[in-house]
Amino acid sequence: MSFELPDLPYAYDALGPYMSAETLEYHHDKHHFAYVTNANKLLEGSGFEGKSLEEAIKNSFGSNPGLFNNAAQHYNHMQFWKWMKPNGGGAIPGNLESKIIADLGSIAAFRDAFIAAGTTQFGSGWAWLSLTDGKLAVTKTANGENPLVHGGTPLLGVDVWEHSYYIDYRNARPKYLAAFFDNMVNWEYVTELFEAAS
Repeated sequence: MSFELPDLPYAYDALGPYMSAETLEYHHDKHHFAYVTNANKLLEGSGFEGKSLEEAIKNSFGSNPGLFNNAAQHYNHMQFWKWMKPNGGGAIPGNLESKIIADLGSIAAFRDAFIAAGTTQFGSGWAWLSLTDGKLAVTKTANGENPLVHGGTPLLGVDVWEHSYYIDYRNARPKYLAAFFDNMVNWEYVTELFEAAS
């Protein structure tokens, strides 16, 4: 098994004005490409050849940091491109909306918690909505870590590494996070993941 860089599911300029073509070109073609290239090099002789990406991530966590960091970032970015779409945001489909309200209080409370998680993640990392033991939670992780290694299923994640937003927002990370939540999230895909994990 080797890892492959997926094509973006939309044109480089499709997420404008909230995420620029320049950001997507650098983020996908340079950063994600580097994670895939490094993960493939580190996979050789690791004992994880032939494992699925998810298995490689879970099994290398804490034991093979180089492979873990690159494989996890590959997984995170494969999902990240799908978690966004042109003209995203807006209404959350019914089943997921009901679960968010039941577990997190309200859509507004969820939005606030998600943006706060991304804003307060010190340095590089991610903010997440995940499902663990049947319950939704908003969390944050450093670097490439994700809910898979904590027994959860990632349903939505936002990249808060500076390369994800600095071209468009400079140091205004909260503004980027609000734009992501309100205008870019592909809630249909989040709902598909939720229904598959429920």
